[in-house]
Amino acid sequence: MVINTSGPELPFGTHDPPISTLSQNGSREKSYTIREEPLGTTKHLRIVGIGAGASGLNMIRTLRLNLTDYDFVIYEKNQDVGGTWFENRYPGCRCDIPSHNYQFSWKPKHDWTNFHSSADEIGDYLRRVCDEEHMRDSIKTSHRVEFAQWDEEKARWDLMVQDLTTGEHINDYADFLLDGTGILNNWKWPDVEGLMAFDGDLIHTANWPEDFDATGKVIAVIGNGSTGIQVVPELQKKAEKLYHLFRTPTWVLPPRIMAWKMMGQNKELLEILGEIGIDAQENFTQETIERFKSDPEFYRRFVKAVEKEVNNAFPMVLAGSPLQTFAQQKAEQYMNMMLRGNKELCEALIPDFPLGTRRLTPGQDYLQALTKENVEVRRGGIRRFVPEGIQLESGEVIKVDAIVCATGFNTSFCPRFPIVGRKGNLQKHFRDEVPKSYMSCAIADMPNYFVFLGPNAPIGHGSVFTLTEHIAKYITRIIKKCQTECINTICPSQDAIDDYFEHISAFMPRTTWSAQGRSWFKNGHKDGPVTALHPGSRIHFFHMLENFRGEDWEYIYDAPKRNRFYYLGNGFSTKEQGDTTWYLDNPDSKL
Repeated sequence: MVINTSGPELPFGTHDPPISTLSQNGSREKSYTIREEPLGTTKHLRIVGIGAGASGLNMIRTLRLNLTDYDFVIYEKNQDVGGTWFENRYPGCRCDIPSHNYQFSWKPKHDWTNFHSSADEIGDYLRRVCDEEHMRDSIKTSHRVEFAQWDEEKARWDLMVQDLTTGEHINDYADFLLDGTGILNNWKWPDVEGLMAFDGDLIHTANWPEDFDATGKVIAVIGNGSTGIQVVPELQKKAEKLYHLFRTPTWVLPPRIMAWKMMGQNKELLEILGEIGIDAQENFTQETIERFKSDPEFYRRFVKAVEKEVNNAFPMVLAGSPLQTFAQQKAEQYMNMMLRGNKELCEALIPDFPLGTRRLTPGQDYLQALTKENVEVRRGGIRRFVPEGIQLESGEVIKVDAIVCATGFNTSFCPRFPIVGRKGNLQKHFRDEVPKSYMSCAIADMPNYFVFLGPNAPIGHGSVFTLTEHIAKYITRIIKKCQTECINTICPSQDAIDDYFEHISAFMPRTTWSAQGRSWFKNGHKDGPVTALHPGSRIHFFHMLENFRGEDWEYIYDAPKRNRFYYLGNGFSTKEQGDTTWYLDNPDSKL
């Protein structure tokens, strides 16, 4: 590794795959020779990860369990691990996935305090995992990747990284580059005129100031996605006056346990929920926590019952399905009830688009807060920010002390820094065209590059923890194939990606995700292609990743004449170094 304090030195260009030199008779030069190593011999690899959130931490473990002869380092821009759960600290921040399913399957936590855990508790969990699994040696915090470029001749990624503590720049390289920066990471301000004209406190929920006190202030909260739904009731309790501004209504659901009881379909779940001690704020009783700790069978039965219900939710977004129709009717009744039948609020808040068009979020406290005397709702556009507050499109000026922007993240999948592959900068490619991927984790013309939760991943289907476990195993199998089969570069073919996108485009109209209605599923647009979600259920995604489809990939071999069977070696196998009769132990094992 070379330390370079003068800044970036990497060239900014494009590369075409190398072309073999041909002899006069048209054959490749250099005669074929046998590799004098047994089948299964590995080559040393340097693997670099970007981001030490859930995906990065799990990748450390997956590589440890399945690979040898490699180096792995993760560059993390923040001062500590945790990703989303390090950065998001706004009042009321919590996960809307049940706690016992928002964890690694290999690292269960038995003492979650609430059915939906707070950001602090999830952050503590991730830091504990990192420490107990001795992962910090693989992570460089306060290091930000600023540039990556593919070097075709060397078959590797050249990287420029800044040490945010010292300001120094580091030139590094990777045989494989794993992008775990996440889709909900690059927060964005509202697209309004005069953003910095406001004289008061301008706050984004993803960059919450620890010293901000809402007590006695007049506050405007912009946005009614999951974050807005969580932060509004917390600020309403302290603010003298709260204005809630949004353009598009959203479906707000009852608490999950209440919703499950209303649906009444999973008898196993309802039975075990009857054995759980939980209060009105969904805090587990100490007795229940102790039982989770002392009774592994009960704990596992609870986790699996909740997971099953989460997995079974997909039919709710199938347009016109009986479950979708029934759930929408129940949601409308619930919102009417919580808004006390207030006609003005119901018209502003209850959507006319189908349930599932936007992310579904429980929000009992949110709906109750909107009925309080110190809250006013404004549905419509914003013309500009002005020194004293916000001017609406209607011309009305709302005078406030603070503006809180719960306006979400850049969900275009455009990387935050240049990543230059064979045909240019991925940033430009994703800005100019609809983002496309291969099974959400690989991109055309980006060899040896994998991304967690890329375009059309099942980010809205349930816990990202178990998702990232499956994705990590899939990526690791590919890396191991390359490491043991003399494959220098691997990249999904453009034809495979085009075919996959064609399937996605044909499938999505079956879902309410594609219905008209502004959503980050469609990169903030009312209509257009659904780029953020997988075309199927959660189990469908897991099943899809079980097998590697080698026919969808393009390879360049590190072998004489690029012979794909060079890895077969000298006729021996590395398996001869251990039990050479393993195949007799379980002859009836399933394929």
